[in-house]
Amino acid sequence: MDSPEVYNVKQQFYLGAFKTLVDLTLPDPSSNDYVPTLLYKARAHIALGDPKPVSSLIPSETENFALKAVSSLASYVSGEAADAPLEELRDLCVEIEGDDAEATEREKGWVRVLAGTAFARAGEVEEALETLGAETSTENLEGVAVIVQIYLSIHRADLARKEFERAKHWAEDDLLLQLIEASIVLVTGKDSYADCNSFYTEQLANPSLSSSHLLTARGVTRLLRGEIAEAKSDLEEAVTQQGGKEDEETLAASVVAARLGTGTKKGDADQLWSRLASEYPNHPLVTDVNAKADQFDELAAKFKVPPLAIPTAA
Repeated sequence: MDSPEVYNVKQQFYLGAFKTLVDLTLPDPSSNDYVPTLLYKARAHIALGDPKPVSSLIPSETENFALKAVSSLASYVSGEAADAPLEELRDLCVEIEGDDAEATEREKGWVRVLAGTAFARAGEVEEALETLGAETSTENLEGVAVIVQIYLSIHRADLARKEFERAKHWAEDDLLLQLIEASIVLVTGKDSYADCNSFYTEQLANPSLSSSHLLTARGVTRLLRGEIAEAKSDLEEAVTQQGGKEDEETLAASVVAARLGTGTKKGDADQLWSRLASEYPNHPLVTDVNAKADQFDELAAKFKVPPLAIPTAA
């Protein structure tokens, strides 16, 4: 059972309040709250694309499997060594299954989530799903959340929905379960995105929560609902919370909003697109547009313009 403090930390992490968590003061190392708080603080750094501070946060002599796993994930995300951190995570996944492993079930669940996240980022989708326990009786809701995200990323909303429905049989109707459902609805467009829009709006009404991640999510939802002006407002507020520098998803959504909206200068929209393409060349929107541009050029090169018809004299 989590303490109220750890429960709040988890909720902040699930809702994307990462900046709040990285500024969080850690409890005393002797406290039961120390490891989970440290773990989510480290994961918040990784989520913000700033994994380097994790090496100074995690004690080098730690024997905790979850802390070792988050350290390896941070090393992988930092790009310092591509293969070594993945091997470390594979070894940890084997270790926690040993009969002599001194790890709680919660700790084992964290290791699987962190390892599965790294494998998914590395493109090892099958290994990630197997590690997370997809299509099994796993009762790790964080693991289910990552499984759902993986399925949505490979355009298998049907399998994502299946995992969600399975989780509903054993999971409490808590925040993370609602967030999982909102993610599925955001991709599938069920009921004109009403459920996910309501969920994001409800969470953003919390005066103690500051999450640019949620603002971007609602902004995307509003774009899909055709509420362009409202979407721009959310995205602008998200940028403000990010200190004036958009993250990858906010910038991508801003590009779409600029193209769809009225009153936006073409030059401003082009500038946003140039920034997205140069700063995040592997973003799905960039790769998709580039692929379509290449396909157009290929087809155009094959097209032969017929000669002009010359009318004959009567």
